[in-house]
Amino acid sequence: MVGVEQISVFLENKPGRLQHVTQKLGDAGVSIRAFVVAEAGEFGMIRVIVDNPVVALDTLRKEGFVCSRTEVLCVEIPDAPGELARLSLRLEKASVNIDYAYAFLTTTEKAIIVIKMDKTEEGLGALQGDYRILTAEEIQEL
Repeated sequence: MVGVEQISVFLENKPGRLQHVTQKLGDAGVSIRAFVVAEAGEFGMIRVIVDNPVVALDTLRKEGFVCSRTEVLCVEIPDAPGELARLSLRLEKASVNIDYAYAFLTTTEKAIIVIKMDKTEEGLGALQGDYRILTAEEIQEL
């Protein structure tokens, strides 16, 4: 695996569902590094990057949640104007489409962009050299 495992949790779009998922992960000792919530009418999806995806997936499935694993890249970029545009241009030039992305900041004046793309290997090739691609182990240590 080149990237980092992301867990996607499909659930009803109603009050308390995010709390229930995050409580179960916390009870299992899983730390959330990044997350995004998306809705589609009556249903929603929570995508999470965690320090222990194996435990997270097992815990949520035991609770009856429908979950899946997806490989994403976690790319460190400077927290500065124009940096996301520069990264996007690199992917465009490599004919790589970004399916979705979300970001979080670190305490080192860097941002981490979580990217799901249609051609992960090509995207990785386009970004290596100019960007640091974080490993699963580095995500665990954040």
